[in-house]
Amino acid sequence: MELENIVANTVYIKARAGEGSKNKGRSKKWKQMLKLSHISECLYIKNDIQLTKEYIIDKQPIGLKLFRQFCLQNKNYQKYIKLVQKIENYELIESDNKSNLYSLAKEIIDNFLKPDSSDYIQNLTDLNGLKNLETLNENSIDLDKNLFSQILENLNSILYKEPFEDFLNDSIYFYRYLQFKHLEHIPITKNTFRMYRVLGKGGFGEVCACQSRATGRMYACKKLEKKRIKKRKGEQMALNEKKILQKCNSRFIVSLAYAFEMKDSLCLILTLMNGGDLKFQIHHIMGHFSEERALFYAAEIICGLEHLHSNRIVYRDLKPENILLDDAGHIRISDLGLAVEVPESDGIKGRVGTVGYMAPEVVKGEYYSFSPDWWGLGCLVYEMIEGQSPFRFRKEKVKREEVDRRVKETNEVYSSKFSPLVKDFCSKLLDKNPVSRLGCGPGGANEVKSHPCFNFNWKRIEAAIEQPPFTPDPKAVYAKDVLDIEQFSTVKGVTINEEDQIFYSKFNTGCVSISFQNELIETECFDELNLFGPNNTPTHDLIINAENEDIETENTDHEGSRCLIFKKAKSSSRHKKKKQFINNQKPKSQNSELSCLLMFSNNKQKSSISNTLIPNSNDVDLNSDNQAHQLEQKKQEIKKNGNFILKNLFKSKFSNKSKDLNNREQFNEIKEGDNQNLLSNRPLSDVL
Repeated sequence: MELENIVANTVYIKARAGEGSKNKGRSKKWKQMLKLSHISECLYIKNDIQLTKEYIIDKQPIGLKLFRQFCLQNKNYQKYIKLVQKIENYELIESDNKSNLYSLAKEIIDNFLKPDSSDYIQNLTDLNGLKNLETLNENSIDLDKNLFSQILENLNSILYKEPFEDFLNDSIYFYRYLQFKHLEHIPITKNTFRMYRVLGKGGFGEVCACQSRATGRMYACKKLEKKRIKKRKGEQMALNEKKILQKCNSRFIVSLAYAFEMKDSLCLILTLMNGGDLKFQIHHIMGHFSEERALFYAAEIICGLEHLHSNRIVYRDLKPENILLDDAGHIRISDLGLAVEVPESDGIKGRVGTVGYMAPEVVKGEYYSFSPDWWGLGCLVYEMIEGQSPFRFRKEKVKREEVDRRVKETNEVYSSKFSPLVKDFCSKLLDKNPVSRLGCGPGGANEVKSHPCFNFNWKRIEAAIEQPPFTPDPKAVYAKDVLDIEQFSTVKGVTINEEDQIFYSKFNTGCVSISFQNELIETECFDELNLFGPNNTPTHDLIINAENEDIETENTDHEGSRCLIFKKAKSSSRHKKKKQFINNQKPKSQNSELSCLLMFSNNKQKSSISNTLIPNSNDVDLNSDNQAHQLEQKKQEIKKNGNFILKNLFKSKFSNKSKDLNNREQFNEIKEGDNQNLLSNRPLSDVL
């Protein structure tokens, strides 16, 4: 049995290892799987999406890339995108690296903001603002990530007017965007993925690793068994988790990439987190974390909670086992089964969560909005540093009522592991009054980020480019052995009916747009598919009135040019030959209907056909008035004999791999069609 586990782990690790490499893990037919349709088939998308900056640029990764690509190819708009990219790079420099900050700031000012510069952009800043920028030096207090924030805001207001309108005005880049949007409608089935070992169990089924055949991207497949869902009446819970996952788009929350249906299960394809969870790291490896490591994870969790709260979603189940680590050591919040949307006008109530991590207002059954999540963060930070929950000792056997009493009435105890700043941070998060709790004021997540215990460049944290304090071993499997994962029992006495099928149809929605686009970009499939002609001319699939057979393209990637090689296809001349051949075969008289058979045959076959089909002069007078009647009789003889001569004739003709495409097509027509119907309704020359 140990061998089974070794094999499962080896195959899984090998698949994981090839994920980051170009073409590794992809099917040989990946380009066929992700083939972009002709633009004429994609124009309907314009009526199905919002043609706004907020949707195409802010929420669509491929939309943003193609818009910037469009601007960089336009001489009038190039400088706008170049400046945006410079400012974005500036904001990602570490705050204490004053030398690099000053160097890039000076480059931006000299190249874009001074009136005498070649790429000068008007109306981005006034004279006073320019003078202040020109007086900067390496020791300036103003040399921080927000230095160009107002200029960036002004720049975006320019970009999303005329340039964005030009982008939407039937540009080839907008057409390419529609092609990628159309690609999102490809059917998703279990054959879209390769399945690997079981990683664990969810509430309704197993969780296993899987890999996209098209891109090579690794995922986790969370299976929800249909009968188990129905037996536990968990339809609403499953659909709620799926909808909330679909709504979220954050580096710090497990993303939903696909949702589809199998015979016995509903499947959620989620971000694969190879580093295990924080509970495993705290209690089975480290015992507790340093403050530095705990605050790093807390910072990324804050970014995840901020995203949820901005979408009016409260998580309600923050605990170590729900925080997962990826390959690089960054975290994501997982298991959104208890998350719920909070109405604008009012809060919600309900005892939901895990004992020891639920906030006092939840335990008391009071109304709340986002306050339980900040309480949960306090519990988590405390446990990461202390090595145990603030209201229950490790391995302590205590009743739920006692834990609830401690949450409502007692204060947590801080050991020497906590510095004064971190102790202050934790105690403010664990304030029993939600009104005065850190993060529950008007500033929300910004209040938490502003606490002096954090010394991060939040732009770098949000971009997930800050170096994590711990990186998981890429050759380790942070999961139980396959045979140690308890299997579900068979569900009996449950029958699936039509009403259940309606629920499954709501669940089976295929690709999730943002996740799918990120997958294409991060696996470099987007770059290999997003090719244009020389000098950024449209390829045939971007020309609305282009005929597919008039132009052939070869997917040749020339270094530096990123374009396609066009070939005036042989198909054009081949098409002419085909037409000429067919015209030559049209019978000029009924005599040629029978003699047409002879052109495909060798000498022996000609003799056989002549003896069998072509009447001699004694049987048929080809010049007589009965010619048509006699020919019809001969056709009936052919049908009566089962057309074996025609079949054998064409089989032998094409068994030698004839290069004549036209003859091959005609042979297939006779071979696969209804020969009797063909002969009874068409002249022999047409059949051939």
